[in-house]
This record gives sequence, C-alpha cells and structure tokens, in this order.
Amino acid sequence: MIALSLAEIAEILHGELRPAGSDTPETLVDGTVDTDSREMAPGSIFVAKPGETTDGHRFVGAAVEAGAVLAIVERPVDVAVSQIVVADAVGALADLARAVVARVREAGGLRIVGITGSNGKTTTKNFLARILADEGETVAPIRSYNNEVGAPLTMLRVTGSTRFLVSEFGADGPGSIARLAGLVEPDVAVVLMVGLAHAGGFGGIEATARAKAELVQAARPGGVAVLNIDDPRVWAMRDIAAERGMSVVAFGQGSAAEVRAEDVVVSASGTSCTIVHGTERTPLRLHVLGAHHVSNALAAIAAAQALGVPVPAAVERLETVQLAERWRMQPLGNDRVRIINDAYNASPDSMAAALRTLAQITGPGERTVAVLGAMSELGDAAGEEHDRIGLLAVRLNIRRIVVVGPEARRLYVSAVGEGSWDSEAVHLPDQDAAFEYLKNELRDGDRVLVKSSNSVGLRHLGDRLGELFS
Repeated sequence: MIALSLAEIAEILHGELRPAGSDTPETLVDGTVDTDSREMAPGSIFVAKPGETTDGHRFVGAAVEAGAVLAIVERPVDVAVSQIVVADAVGALADLARAVVARVREAGGLRIVGITGSNGKTTTKNFLARILADEGETVAPIRSYNNEVGAPLTMLRVTGSTRFLVSEFGADGPGSIARLAGLVEPDVAVVLMVGLAHAGGFGGIEATARAKAELVQAARPGGVAVLNIDDPRVWAMRDIAAERGMSVVAFGQGSAAEVRAEDVVVSASGTSCTIVHGTERTPLRLHVLGAHHVSNALAAIAAAQALGVPVPAAVERLETVQLAERWRMQPLGNDRVRIINDAYNASPDSMAAALRTLAQITGPGERTVAVLGAMSELGDAAGEEHDRIGLLAVRLNIRRIVVVGPEARRLYVSAVGEGSWDSEAVHLPDQDAAFEYLKNELRDGDRVLVKSSNSVGLRHLGDRLGELFS
C-alpha cells in the first residue's frame, strides 16, 4: 500500500483513531492490508472482519505478534496496537481501497482493467497479468479474490510504481459488481460470457446478464469495453458502452471479431490456434488444456492491445503460461494415467467444455473417465442442467462416468437412462468411496477428468488421484 499517516487513514474511514505506544496521528504506515492474521508481515494493517463462524477481533493479538502495526476494528480491543474504530470493517476496507487507488491514479500512470463473466474470470485475469507484467509493475488478484473482501484487498496492493491493476469481479447478487467496480472505475472493462453459473442467486440468466453489465456501467467514461461477440447477451452491452462514450473491442471466433481465433486444435499437450487481428495472423500455442480457454486468451489479448501491447508480444507471453490456475484444467498423474483436476468450480457451460476437452484429448486405445460432482447455485435449473450433463457425457462416449455425492445423483440417473449401463456409470456417496473405487478401477491409458463445484470439494479427490499416479 502507499504510505499514509494514521490520521489520513482515520479520515478516509470516518473512524476514531486510538494511537498506541509511540505512535502519533502523523505516524506513517505502508504495509500490506489483510483480514487474515496468518498473512501479516512487519508493518501490516489488520482488518478485524466479523465472519459467519468466527470474529476477526479475536485475532488482533495474533496479527500484532506477526507484525501488524495497525488494526481496523469495529470495537476497541485490549491489545497494544494503534487502532481505528469504524462502524463497518468491510465497508472501511472498500473506502480505503477507493482512496488508495484514486491517489495513485491521480499521480499518473496507473491503468485499471476489470474482468467479469460467468466463467473464465480467473484464467483471463492470469493470462492478462502475465502479458502486462513485461510492461511494468502489475497487481492482480491472488487466486479468485473477486468479492467484497478479496477485490479491495487486491486494490490495496497498489503502490506508487504500479502501472496496471487487474481486478476480477464476481457477483453474489444484483449490485455487487457495480459496488466493487465503482471503487476504481476501470479504464478497460472485459465481459467474458453470461451463463448459468450462480443463476439461482440472481433469478435467471437475464438477471445474470444485467449483473455482468454493471461492469460496463461502472467503467470510466471514454474507456474501452472488451466484449465477447459470440455471446449475444454480452455483445448487447455495446449499447451501454456507447452511452458512456466508450470504444468497443470485439473478441471471439466469428468473422466480425476484431481479435479472433481460427484453426483451433486441442490436444493432450495444449491448445493451438491462429490469432487474427486486422491483417496480422499470429500462431498461438497454449499449454492450457481446452478449446474454451481460447476465448479467455482472446479476451486477454484484446484487453492488452487496448492498453498498447502489440498482439504478437501478447501471444509470445501467453505461450509461457504453463497452468491457468491450480484446480483449473490442471494436469496431474503420469503418462500412464493422466488426471485433469478441474474441480475448483463448475457451471453447465464449464462442465460441458471440460467433458468435450476430455473427449478431444483421448486418443486411440485410451479410455475416458469422468469423475463428476454437483454444480451448485443453479436454483430451479439445477435438475434440468444435471440431466443435460449426464446426457452429454454419454453422447460424448465417456467410457466411465463416476458420479460422487447425493446432490449429483440426478446426473447419474440421466446417464443411465441415456444408455450408460453395465458399470459404465456408477454413483458413489462421497470422496472416500470414490477414491477407493478409482484406485482399483483406473488402468494404464486412462484419461481422467475430475469436475465439480468448489463447495463439493472434488478438487481434493483430484489431488489424491494425482499423487496416487504420480
């Protein structure tokens, strides 16, 4: 974080400053900011956030022992550290992020990119951060820091020398993206797709589209909207961009896209295509598995190009990316039994894309095995969408369909109804049962996909299988 005095921070947060020890209102702090006492380092600022199962105020002492020099609290605590007492710790985090980013931007040189979409945010964020890192100091979220806590924490890593801030915006309901993106007003707004991920929390896909459009509405007037022309709901957001005086860059695989991909080929070692931009044709070889990641790469390339990075340079840097993110199409195992751990999250779109990738990368004499758990937060569409995935798995000729957990049973029933009999499809109650089954079932030549929503936790099963066959 940039250096601020205790008095300045208290003013920004509309809080009451309680200096401790030798601190005065003029004492400067410039350490990292976090809500996790385990992440503290010398000079850090600890935000005591109340939680659903615990309370950050209980950990102020631990944070100080680890090096924190300031605690932002909702009530004073009996710990020898300077404190700023605020009405709402999470709100204070947002206020501090807004002020810090505004000061750095005002000093000149900081460009901000916001990314949202039902799928692909984290991969696109990582792709873009890799491209921009060679241009100058780049701050991007750790893992999926895209909510009301994670997004401000990322913003607060900005310093006076930061050239690019890449923010990822998730949504837990209408208005959340508007609040988060409104903290920084991105210069470039990237919208990837509108799908059924979390649709249950929004009331349907049209409401989801309105929520994603909040990023374009919150972007800086006169900025750039990078929109997926292949998704009609995303492409319709160009009207909002026009109202805000923004230019629009279309990415996709259609001929009308300004940044598009042709000749996409998926293999077990990665994904290749040709990036077309104007008269330029640049071959791209991604190490990341799956045709669906081509769209994420296009979005990153288009956003980078809007920031002045030539397409060939962006492509060259993307080719150095070995892994999109842990638990996202992560190759594990060995040449005999390959595990693809893609169980960080799951929606109908990403589940279908992962199954198609599994089918595409499995060669003659090899066997496809899909280990599937439930897709969460689909609301009324949950039953129908699990049915659809069961049908798709059979129609893709997946040879073994291993369904884990009671919430995913309908997927299993659908697969059996479509014709996956004679042990081709099995339903197991939990991860341990699935591990024991797979330990004996898997054989040389198997290509195994592990896929579920994060809440189901099959990513840990994927890790166990990876270790077993390493």
